[in-house]
Amino acid sequence: MLRRATLLASSDFAIDKDGGQPCRNLQTDFRCGIHNRLRQSGFRGCTVYDCFGAGQQVSQVTYNGRDWRQAPETAKEMFEVFPVMRQLYELLRYLTEALTLQPARSIHGDLSLALNETKRLTDLGPKALMELDAAVHRAKVNVLLLQTSELVRDEARRTHKGPPVRHKKAGRGADLIGANLKGADFRYANLRGAYLIAADLRNADLRTADLIGADFRDADLRGANLTGSLFLTQAQLNAAKGNADTKLPPTLAHPSHWFAV
Repeated sequence: MLRRATLLASSDFAIDKDGGQPCRNLQTDFRCGIHNRLRQSGFRGCTVYDCFGAGQQVSQVTYNGRDWRQAPETAKEMFEVFPVMRQLYELLRYLTEALTLQPARSIHGDLSLALNETKRLTDLGPKALMELDAAVHRAKVNVLLLQTSELVRDEARRTHKGPPVRHKKAGRGADLIGANLKGADFRYANLRGAYLIAADLRNADLRTADLIGADFRDADLRGANLTGSLFLTQAQLNAAKGNADTKLPPTLAHPSHWFAV
């Protein structure tokens, strides 16, 4: 894989690599030569990265199957286009999920329009993509995603049986780095963009919590319940620790490293 920024050796990436240069593990068929042993080889950061399908769109559609090895003159432009496409594909992922949530049915029409517009943008040519203000489009979509979250969580709260759930530590962008949250009840909470790095979330209840953009690096999710959580991605789980008792939405899988001895 190529990255534009220079990468320095760290606990997540075992080697120094200049921006715009291929990783030494990239094979001629563009597959990773150590894909099955990335963590053991010191490339943990690669296991938690997800392009949401943007890479395939750029190579197969935007550039009609050409690649930067066959057409080196396209390399710089392609590297400019890719991060824009990745933002669009991430939005497609969230919009698609939002349209499956029945409590948000009152805005499904607006969500469908946003989905179709985002799909249209992914089909733009390279020049148009580089000129696209993806941040503006993302902000518009985010309004709908936040409305979706509020509708789903409000309905869950209304149908909740038992004492009301109070979230003393929850909140958008909350700094919960290394926090002891074992057994915490975060049902219906807004944890958008929360910093949960190395937090102890063992046996925590995160059902129907909004987890879009939450940072789960090294968070301990053993025994946690994340069923029904909103906008959780596989990459977030790949960054965390868990076990067979961690309950996940049906569209996501337990990462293999959770079971490594």
